[in-house]
Amino acid sequence: MTDASDKPASAITYAGYLALDDLLAAQHPRSDEHDEMLFVIIHQTKELWLKQILHEVAQAQGLVRAGDLVPAYKSLARVSRIQAVMTMSWDILATMTPADYLRFRGELGTSSGFQSDQFRRFEYMLGLKDDRFLRFHEERPEAHAALRAALDAPSLYDDALAQLAAAGLPVPAEVLNRDVSKPWEPSEGVEVAWLEVYRDTARWWPFYQLAEKLVDLDDALLTWRHKHVVTVERIIGRRRGTGGTEGVAYLTETLQRRCFPELWSLRTKL
Repeated sequence: MTDASDKPASAITYAGYLALDDLLAAQHPRSDEHDEMLFVIIHQTKELWLKQILHEVAQAQGLVRAGDLVPAYKSLARVSRIQAVMTMSWDILATMTPADYLRFRGELGTSSGFQSDQFRRFEYMLGLKDDRFLRFHEERPEAHAALRAALDAPSLYDDALAQLAAAGLPVPAEVLNRDVSKPWEPSEGVEVAWLEVYRDTARWWPFYQLAEKLVDLDDALLTWRHKHVVTVERIIGRRRGTGGTEGVAYLTETLQRRCFPELWSLRTKL
């Protein structure tokens, strides 16, 4: 079969360029229940958006590591807008009632959204490192390797802090030399460095704008998590999740997570 990329541009059709036959054949509901198609498409769409998010964050990280802060803003702003679209999609899923969902819930087996390797890669790239999620992807070597690489690599926040230090701001050496595969621990020294930026925004404008773009990402992620909690409680109440989690209780706990905690705590001290 000839790939669309092998054809001259003049021979490419809309369906061929987008591989629509493959894309539209990728939905395989396991029951005859009407609402299962919605469930499948909502989650597949989220995974497509996550693929684009990873593409954009990788671009932003490369720019930040090179010290090109301003060009990185575009990709980070795009991620925030994608996150907003993903959050709004919960409203579509919420049109499915508890009775609708329970008719096919058993078909999900032990599968669960918290097993999404792309979502975990996104968290890792923002600095929310947790190696417990690796075990869910051992049967998918490529996904496991990509997740492991993201765990072991500096996060976007690590890259931003390295640039702060390179500019002469007082980022603690122990932060710059830490094991980047470990969960981030809030640092008073990092907060002090960011406070300098926020107290003299004219001098540190590129860093100030970068910081606000990072807060946008964190804000959007928290909004997404909150809407997830509300939607899940609306549909399944306080039942356990299909993957064995505590369901709403587990999701509620994730609302406490911050990717960039010092960018939140410094606001009290300004």
